[in-house]
Amino acid sequence: MQQNSLVRNLSLFFFVSLGLFIGIVLVFAAGSAGKQFNSGVLVLLISAAAFSAAAGYIFKKKNTLMSSEGLKERSEVGFVVDTFHDVVGKLREKEKELERLRAFAEDRAVRIEAYNENILQSVPSGVVSIDNELKIRSMNQAAEHILGVRVRDVMDRPFTMVFNEPLTAIMKENRAVSRAEYSYETGDGRHIWLGITTSELKSSAGEKLGFISVFTDLTDIKALQAQVELKERLSQLGEMSAGIAHELRNSMSVIAGYARLLGKKVAPSNIVTVDAISNEIKVMDRTISELLAFARPSVPDLKQVDLYNLIADTASAVLGDNERVPVSVKAESPVSIIADAGLLRQALSNLIINAAESMPDGGPVDIELKRAEDRVKILIRDTGCGIPRDIMRKIFLPFYTTKPQGTGFGLALVQKTVISHGGSIEVESEEGKGATFILNLPDADTAARNE
Repeated sequence: MQQNSLVRNLSLFFFVSLGLFIGIVLVFAAGSAGKQFNSGVLVLLISAAAFSAAAGYIFKKKNTLMSSEGLKERSEVGFVVDTFHDVVGKLREKEKELERLRAFAEDRAVRIEAYNENILQSVPSGVVSIDNELKIRSMNQAAEHILGVRVRDVMDRPFTMVFNEPLTAIMKENRAVSRAEYSYETGDGRHIWLGITTSELKSSAGEKLGFISVFTDLTDIKALQAQVELKERLSQLGEMSAGIAHELRNSMSVIAGYARLLGKKVAPSNIVTVDAISNEIKVMDRTISELLAFARPSVPDLKQVDLYNLIADTASAVLGDNERVPVSVKAESPVSIIADAGLLRQALSNLIINAAESMPDGGPVDIELKRAEDRVKILIRDTGCGIPRDIMRKIFLPFYTTKPQGTGFGLALVQKTVISHGGSIEVESEEGKGATFILNLPDADTAARNE
């Protein structure tokens, strides 16, 4: 601002001086002195005024032009600044909108993932996914329970190092199976039946990501099928046994009659032989009676029974005060079932007698009663000689026995009684280390629902 004022003052001085110089020249060009003086002064004044006016006009135009250009420049700069701020404001609004959309998308993705995870964890079938390198990538809670493993212990580990055959063979061969049934030993040592379905796991673009396997525990279903088949076999065997027993008994009655007549007529020295015939007839008659008892359809007279008292009374009646074979009965809580007390007492008596006879030198018989979900378990343990593995599956067959005087109907009747109550029986044994018979019976609530 000070620089512009200096330039203006110098310019005015220049123009005034130029006007005075021209005026002096014009004065000396005039004629007489007086006239020359008056004219010179007038010319000087006019010249100075003219040049001053011209200089003022020029500076005014210049200032006006500069002012206009400044305003124009300021206007253009302001427009640019305003436009920039407007664009920045709109970009910020778009940024906020994009941030909101991103947060919404992330929240939706999290909710969808959580929802899918809830579905996966709620499926009653076991689900396991593996990648192309056969490493485990996911597993739901049902798979943990069915296969006897924990997710935190197997995640990202090779499938073949975690599971057993035949699952590992299926994965190694990249086989797709549908509803196949296999016997399987779980990670916690249980023997179960598995229903397996496997298929390729693919992306939305059709790219193979690995395999997915779905497992169903068929153990209870298999047990139920076996129970139904056993009932049918026992029913058929009972009908056949009844016919055989009837025919045998008729013949035995005739033989017994002739033996009595013969005993009246033979010499005293032959009476021993006749008595031997009569004794064998009695043994055979007892066998036939047991065969008929096995063949007879059993319709349990079901009533509510205090199982602990029934077991304790049966053990006391069978073994009495036998100090060589002490009996202990343990129960977690009072247990009641719907059962035929007479039939169940007979089955328990048979099992307790077998346990005592398996220990010729004596030993304890431990009976444990406990609940397992909607079932009641009765465990009868002894410390006898145990049961060899090769005959384990035969012990419940009629006519099969390892006792010299046995008929082979004891355990068959026990099994029949347990099945007639809607239960099952199994045995765990190792030769030389005793045996444990396990009776599974429905509790009172389950039996009431099934009626």
